[in-house]
Amino acid sequence: MTQIEFVRKGIISDEVRLIAKVEGVTEEELSRNIAEGTVVISKNNKKGIEPLGIGKGLRTKINANIGTSRDSINYDEEFLKLDTLIKYGADAVMDLSTGGNLRDFRRTLIAKSSISVGTVPIYDAVVRSVDKYGTIKKMTADDLFNAIIDHAEDGVDFITVHCGVTMSAINRLKRDKRILDVVSRGGAFLLEWVIYNERENPLYEYFDRLLEIAKRYDLVLSLGDGFRPGCLADATDRSQIEEMLTLGELRDQALQEGVQTIIEGPGHVPLNQVELNIKMQKEICKGAPFYVLGPLVTDCAMGYDHIATAIGGAIAGMAGADFLCYVTPAEHIRLPNVDDVKEGVIAAKIAAHSADIAKGIPSAIKRDKMMAQFRKNLDWQGQISLSFDPDRVYKWRGERPPHDQEVCSMCGELCAIKTVERALKGL
Repeated sequence: MTQIEFVRKGIISDEVRLIAKVEGVTEEELSRNIAEGTVVISKNNKKGIEPLGIGKGLRTKINANIGTSRDSINYDEEFLKLDTLIKYGADAVMDLSTGGNLRDFRRTLIAKSSISVGTVPIYDAVVRSVDKYGTIKKMTADDLFNAIIDHAEDGVDFITVHCGVTMSAINRLKRDKRILDVVSRGGAFLLEWVIYNERENPLYEYFDRLLEIAKRYDLVLSLGDGFRPGCLADATDRSQIEEMLTLGELRDQALQEGVQTIIEGPGHVPLNQVELNIKMQKEICKGAPFYVLGPLVTDCAMGYDHIATAIGGAIAGMAGADFLCYVTPAEHIRLPNVDDVKEGVIAAKIAAHSADIAKGIPSAIKRDKMMAQFRKNLDWQGQISLSFDPDRVYKWRGERPPHDQEVCSMCGELCAIKTVERALKGL
């Protein structure tokens, strides 16, 4: 049975018990939110990792993408990235590979990962079709659904499926005159296939077939935003909204069938439109968990897109986004390396934590209060333990050590905390 079917029958699953305990919510509240589709549990039955709860009332989660490309196939580096993103606190990892032996890499990644694993099956289907037919245009619906089944059989927890790239949406796009028409790779593949074949997107036309697969394996469907804006000028336009309306309808259909769904969102969005986008999605999609790909609040942060994303992600999370996709400094430039992955994860963790404080998540508020107390007590071990990058704090503190080990080398004997403590004790 799926998680939704469990709660509908009044059964408290082991996953619900564990997540409720970890998140500090009641099993009854969590079950109710799962039944209403405002929380999903990411867990594939073939793996023994802890389940991941995403959605209403829970801590804001982050996802980190890794994977090969046809220009760079280095499995050892990708697995080192996996170790790095887990070390620095990613809640999930997505395999976006397009180069090398995709299935062998995916299976090994799943075996090595201690966190939820997501994939985008259209990439696999396209690579297979190019190898088989010489072009993605000849891919069949069976080719696509067979790839989805393979991903489920291998043990992935959630998959991105671009069901909203419909013939109607493509016609709308042609009239919108965007600067950057489609920047979603999966969305672009399906757009090309639909236009060439003059047929409806199989993921939309045969959505019931997709639901049957998801139900069989209790897969979480992350309904992808193929028309997410790729620049600020395209944000919150008709194409984006039309796709969101379609995804909201598909979400309702999935919930009725007992299938868990996440809705994916923008993209590049101006700072003053971030909250609007989140609230609009929550209204249209009836509170379904929202997975935001950024949002990046400027188009001009190349080399520092992780910072632009952290700004947008913090605001999105505060407004109600549930799942943040990290962006690395290498975004828009090249395949990220291990250091890029580390920077991206930490930036996203800071954004998610900041959002959780604003949301009133008790564990987030407690962490900052503890940090303040450690600083008050000049407890460096305590401060380092609560930092997002303990290794960096240790290294930097050692590079310019203070004469007085209680303080830092910036203030030294002029430390404000020690000065005030001395003055107050003398009163």
